Amino acid sequence: MNDAHLSLIQQLCTRLAESDNTPLYVKFTEAVKFAVRTGILHQGSMLPSERELSQQTGVSRITVRKAMEQLEQDGVIIRTQGYGTRISDKFEYSLKEAKGFSQQVVLLGKKPDTLWINKSIVQCSQEVAEFLSLPINTDVFMLKRIRYVDEQPVSIEESYVPMGLIADVDDIGLSLYDYFRGQNIFPVRTKSKVSARMPDADFQAHIKLENTVPVLVIKQVAFDHQNIPIEYSFNQCRGDMYVFVSEE
Repeated sequence: MNDAHLSLIQQLCTRLAESDNTPLYVKFTEAVKFAVRTGILHQGSMLPSERELSQQTGVSRITVRKAMEQLEQDGVIIRTQGYGTRISDKFEYSLKEAKGFSQQVVLLGKKPDTLWINKSIVQCSQEVAEFLSLPINTDVFMLKRIRYVDEQPVSIEESYVPMGLIADVDDIGLSLYDYFRGQNIFPVRTKSKVSARMPDADFQAHIKLENTVPVLVIKQVAFDHQNIPIEYSFNQCRGDMYVFVSEE
């Protein structure tokens, strides 16, 4: 058993021994996600077998299997028959849930980060105006940033937000949605459209990709509880690292 596996077992045993009412399989998933988030386990790392995990932690194979099923459903691991279980090297992003990028990354046990490129006021184009239900050339905030997962750049995102929803643009830190929630603005649903294309010069200038790797383009509108559009975003995402999920 290598050092990473030993550290994982130690983390699992510590979490499993904690005296709270959390189900054992949930504690197990939390410990694995924490190991990913803190760098104990890296993308592509192989996990011990279910039998080994059961023996080393003292929990039943049924509990381990249930935890593995949950981790697979959450996009944290990939299980391949005859090969084993490894930490996913892709970021599974829900198109349905209005949680925002950073929150989804954290829930997967990964570390989000943001590098801001631009925070400015612009006049909205016809496309932006239509999505935000505003007159053309209305002033809106344009927020452009590079998104990171576990210190790897994965996407470039442009968001357009009506002026009345942001008091001070400099107060927006890692997450726009965290800022929204702090202002009692709550995104509740999104409407998305995904397409693919090859990376353009702007994308390559910020995120280097092989010319054979496509970029996934996602155009998304977020709505509040009154069904009012509060953000239109244009995201260019690495096709080799994203998996988009749209639940029924």
